Parts: sequence; C-alpha cells; structure tokens
Amino acid sequence: MNQEFNNPTPVVPVFSLGAEARGTFIAKTYAHLFGAILFFTGLEFLYFQTDIAGSILNVISGTSWLLVLGAFVLVSWFASRAAFTARSYSAQYLALAGFVVAESIIFVPMLAYAQMVAKGGVIESAALTTLIGFAGLTFIAFGTRKDFSFLRGILMWVGLSAIIGIIASLVFGFELGTWFSVAMVAFAGASILYDTSNIIHHYPQDRYVGAALQLFAAVAMMFWYLLRMFSSRN
Repeated sequence: MNQEFNNPTPVVPVFSLGAEARGTFIAKTYAHLFGAILFFTGLEFLYFQTDIAGSILNVISGTSWLLVLGAFVLVSWFASRAAFTARSYSAQYLALAGFVVAESIIFVPMLAYAQMVAKGGVIESAALTTLIGFAGLTFIAFGTRKDFSFLRGILMWVGLSAIIGIIASLVFGFELGTWFSVAMVAFAGASILYDTSNIIHHYPQDRYVGAALQLFAAVAMMFWYLLRMFSSRN
C-alpha cells in the first residue's frame, strides 16, 4: 500500500497499453468502487443500528446547512485531488476512505427522512434504480468505446449552476422541486458516462483509486437525488 510512484515523467494512458494491462486496470477500478459502496453501506448500517445516526442528525440540525455543504465540497475537492496527485498508494486510499465517510455522514438526514416519512421500500427502490442506471450507462460507454470527454465543459457548467441554485435555495428559502432532482439525476448519469469514458481512454495505469473515487461520487449523487424524488412522491 505504501509503494511510491517512481516515474516523474507524464504517465501513459492505460488505453495505449496492452489488453492485459487495460483489463487489470478496469478490474481494479471496479473492485475499488464495489469496496467503496460496501464500506458506505456498512457505515450507514452502523449509524442506524446505534445512536450515531441520531448524534449526526443533532449536529447537522444545529448547524447551518450552508456550512455543511461547504465542508462537504471542500472534502470532495481535497479527496479527489489527493487521489490523483498523491505519491503513495496509502494516501490515495486515505482520500477514497475519507470521501466515503463524508458521503455517509451527509446521507444520514436523507436516509432518516426516507425511513420516517416516505413509504417502505423507497431506499431499496432508489438503490435498485441507481444500479440499473449505472449498469446501463456503463454498458453504453464500454459498448460504443466512444470518447465522452467533450462532456467535461457541460458538466462543469451544470455543476456550478446546481451549486449556485442550492445555495440560493438555502439563503432565500425556496424549494428546489422534483424537476431539479430529475435534472440532477441526468447530471449524475452524464458524470458516470464521462468518468467511465475516462477510465477507458484517459486514466493512467496507477490511478485506479482515483477512478473509483470519481465513479463513486457520481453513483452517490444519482442515489441521493433518486432518494429525494422517491421520498417526495409519498
């Protein structure tokens, strides 16, 4: 885990390597994504089977949501950056683990709401829909082998607009309705397509942890807004 990256020159994208190297990179990426999802699920189970979830809810309810959102954005940025620039594998794993923990804390209020207010099966339905959406988009990316890097500018613009909209809703007290959730699900789907394309075409061989982190972030976003949609209709 503490192996250093010894090559100071620009690394070669895995796409330009042999089939075996590409297969190994892809297998490692999705194994780490699966591990991150299991870790996230385990944390949520722990939170709600103990008093941890209640403590998290008390802290968040007594704190400005803008501060929580700002802290989460900072954690996301630092984790993503560390996963790509850290010279040791241990630092990359720490970034991935830290990001998963941050996501698990942010999800507590939404999961609690889904349990208490919405009808039974909402969490399971959102999780299944997320899985189907992720599988379909992954199939498109691998099936077409198309380079979706052109989505980067669109995703940056839409992401910034979404953050501005969320902040405005918190400051001015208006609700972001169902159509916003639909738009964010579509945004998460485009992110999955973009990230999967990057895994196929652009990621260097030693950045499977960073690739898994990016995919996990997109999957978590899709799950969050599907939960929001399914909960609001009950």
